[in-house]
Formats: sequence, structure tokens, C-alpha cells
Amino acid sequence: MTAAAIVLDWLIGDPKWPTHPVILIGRFIRWVEGKLHKGKETSVISSSGWLRTKGVMLTVSTVVLSFSVMLLLILAARSIHEWLGYLVSTWFISTTIAIKGLKDAAYLVYNPLRTGNLADARKYTGYIVGRDTDELGEEELTRAVVETVAENIVDAVIAPLFYALIGGAPLAMLYRASNTLDSMVGYRNDRYRHFGWASARWDDVMNWIPARLTGLLLILVALLQPGLSAQRAAAATRRFAHLHPSPNSGIPESAVAGALGIELGGLNIYGGAASERARLGWPLRPRTQQDIVYAVRMLYGVSFVVMGGLLCILLVLFY
Repeated sequence: MTAAAIVLDWLIGDPKWPTHPVILIGRFIRWVEGKLHKGKETSVISSSGWLRTKGVMLTVSTVVLSFSVMLLLILAARSIHEWLGYLVSTWFISTTIAIKGLKDAAYLVYNPLRTGNLADARKYTGYIVGRDTDELGEEELTRAVVETVAENIVDAVIAPLFYALIGGAPLAMLYRASNTLDSMVGYRNDRYRHFGWASARWDDVMNWIPARLTGLLLILVALLQPGLSAQRAAAATRRFAHLHPSPNSGIPESAVAGALGIELGGLNIYGGAASERARLGWPLRPRTQQDIVYAVRMLYGVSFVVMGGLLCILLVLFY
């Protein structure tokens, strides 16, 4: 089922239907947030513990509901026919990964960069990152996209596949709910510093093993792809990953930076405020728009390695 889900995502990607599971999860999160957190308590220091408690309630209710609904759907499909259960599981697992969607988002920036259209490149970069993009040049736009692709190899590929292999579609959907929580409320700003604490920490826990698996896979891909350096990818991961504020994101970003021989991280602007992020990798050459292509190739390389591993397991099991 997991291998078939990868192929399905390669072919059709992630349709943005109103009934897409991630969209429904997002709506549930916003609904619960509206009930639990209206923002009035954020200025009261003594309310921080209560805000964290309500954040735990949001996190638990979202992941439990996502897992339970998915499990019931799979059981209902299997009660009709075993093969229907497999088809439903495969489809829902495919909605938790986004290989093609990540590539498409990266190329929405790469294509205008290639023609010198910085206005469109800045616009589309703003769709996938939180930093200000209005004044960014080619090097910084490239950095933003490469960082996004690298980080999301964990979130959109390896982590959901890892949990799908362990617990099928229900556990993969639980992971996707965890990741959606983090992307919606896991911020360290005035509104979400306490309310989103549980969601952010839970996402860190869920990504801990997948991030490290991703680092190993990226080193392997760098070994297999001409022009990339596996030795530098491994060295950069050891040297720089721990500098990233996230316990997980620094691993894929450092590995990609090392493999490409570029530096990621640096100065970002959020709402006009400057924020210096850890610098990852060695600036052996300037970043260019072609690095977006290389990052996407590494993304697909990781998915090919995973597919190859799954096919080998199937061959051993059935032959």
C-alpha cells in the first residue's frame, strides 16, 4: 500500500479538494482554536499554564480524532471487501505525502527565476515561506526554496511513509494531523507561544526518528547522484544540524547544503523584523537558481530509494 501510495503521488500529486483530509483537519483545528483560544488571555502572565493546558486539549483531540476517523473508514471499507480496504488505505496514505506537490511549488519559483521574472518568483516564494520576500534577489529566493524543499523531505515524504509502514493509513493521518497542528499554531509569537507549545513539541517528537532517517537517505542520494558530495553532506550534518533552532529541521537542511556545496540559513525578515538563523553548510560557491533543481532531484532521489527498499522487502516476503 505504501509503495502504491508513492506511485499515486508521483502521478497525480496532492489535489486541493475541499474534502481533502488535510483541509478538513485544518478546519477542525481552527474550529477548536476558536472555542478554546480567543486571544484574550495572552497578555496575562498567570494564564500561561492554562493556555498550555488548552493547547494540549487541542493537540490531543486533533490527533485522536484523525486517527479514529481514519481507522473507522478503513475498517468499514474492509468490511465490504478486503481489496476496497487496500484501495482506501492507499489513497489516504497518498494524501499524507506531497512529493509532486513540493516539486511543483519549487518550480513555481524556479520557472520565473529562469526567465528573470523576479516579481513572480517573489510572489510564489511567499506562498511557501513565512519570511518577507518583496526585496529578495535570486540568491535569497533560491535559499528560501532549497530550505523549504530540504525541510519538507521529512514532513511531506519520510515521516508520513515511516508512520504508514508502522501503522497504515490511520497512523500516517495522525502524523499529518500533528504536522498540520504545528504549521497552524506552533509559533513562538505572542498568540501561540503557550497555546501552540504542545503542538510544536509533539511535532518535534513525531519527526525525531524520520528526520534522522532522512539525513541518512540524503547522504545516500548524494553518493548516487553525480555532482553531489556525500562526504560533505555527512560532514555538514555533523557540524551544523544542531545549530538549527529545530531539533529536526537542521538535519535535512545541513545535508542538502553540504551535498550542494552552498550555505543555507542567514538573515530572514519577518513582518519587517530581522531574524538571524543558523548558517548551515559551507559557501563554496554562490547559490544559483539551478540549486532548486538539484534540491528537487534530491527529493525525488530519496523517494526512489524508499521505493526501491519497499520493492526489495516485497520480493523477500513473497518470493
